[in-house]
Amino acid sequence: MIQTVIALCLFIGGELIEHRIQPDISTCLKMKREATRNMDMNDKRFMCGEVKAELEKNIDGSISINKIIKEK
Repeated sequence: MIQTVIALCLFIGGELIEHRIQPDISTCLKMKREATRNMDMNDKRFMCGEVKAELEKNIDGSISINKIIKEK
């Protein structure tokens, strides 16, 4: 299924490494702040934003991003 969601993305060396769905932008920014404080940020960058993504349902019923199609 393709849908627009809020995502917290991790870039290392300019390459997208990981992305997680967040319920809203304020939660995303909170998670970004916490991750930034708790990690060595050499060559790493977190970014929150609306993305159009291909989603998949996990075995436990949760939904995750399979692939980001377009950044809004």
